[in-house]
Amino acid sequence: MIATGINFLDMSLPDRYPFWKRMIVTLSIKDGYMPRNLDLTALRSFVTVAETGGVTRAAGQLNLTQSAVSMQLKRLEESLGQALLDRSGRGVQLTGQGELLLSYGRRLLSMNDELWARMTSTAYEGELTFGVPHDVVYPHIPSVLRAFAQAYPRVKVNLNSSFTRGLRAQYEAGEADVILTTEPDTAPGAECLVELDLIWFGAPGGQAWRERPLRLAFSRNCIFRSICQRALDEADIPWEPGVETDSDLTIDASLSADLAIHARLEGTSAGLVEEIDHKGALPALPRFRVNLFAPPASKNPLAQALADEVRRAYAAALPLRRVG
Repeated sequence: MIATGINFLDMSLPDRYPFWKRMIVTLSIKDGYMPRNLDLTALRSFVTVAETGGVTRAAGQLNLTQSAVSMQLKRLEESLGQALLDRSGRGVQLTGQGELLLSYGRRLLSMNDELWARMTSTAYEGELTFGVPHDVVYPHIPSVLRAFAQAYPRVKVNLNSSFTRGLRAQYEAGEADVILTTEPDTAPGAECLVELDLIWFGAPGGQAWRERPLRLAFSRNCIFRSICQRALDEADIPWEPGVETDSDLTIDASLSADLAIHARLEGTSAGLVEEIDHKGALPALPRFRVNLFAPPASKNPLAQALADEVRRAYAAALPLRRVG
């Protein structure tokens, strides 16, 4: 039931103001609108009748009696308030509304069957190991894991955050199903997702980058460590280790305290540090590629499904620059 009412905003306004400026018409739904749901069992009977050309054939295919199928068709027509079948001649003829319902019905049933299979089939359950370097866990991996868990709730994903060298070794040994790597190039069998600049990072508003010798904070196995040290040597900038650790948390603590600086790929910071605006005082660093390693779908369909989520996350990320 829909009712309208008139609420005057300000009756004290002078008469010279147009009437519409002094009032507002409100539209309200008193009883509310309750959405109706299609009976998918009846809808399946209707689609089967339309596709097989008759109630008898549809009943056989659905393993139902003819009367049960006919009752479902009648119930569907009554619920929609539309005639779906033209019963004036021989055989089954769809009305205009029936043709419209057939188009939507096929899609609805297809989605229903796909979802049912994913939620119940053992083909969509299992366990995957997903290896990601520390420096590219953010910003995409949390959303990738969330989306994959929603699509494949019966698949357990073990996230292994490590260094590129170790992840490559695990993948080649069959100890990881899908991995990401950060490398200067793309190795055979890998897929480059994006190419990013390696950038100097430090504390927000920090001054550590001005100190000499320059204090660096890198984990012992970080692939960027030797690259940054060599770049500083070539620029005749003295440096010294500021942190000796394998923990990214320790590095971030040193950076946020403005005790050292660090280098990481653009767009991968979790927010505790910021890019250093050194205006050329520090050497430029090379670009790196984020590479994806995953087996073909024929070998491991679940691993390929996880790889697809990773591809979607990187493809949707802007303004990250894609290769090619």
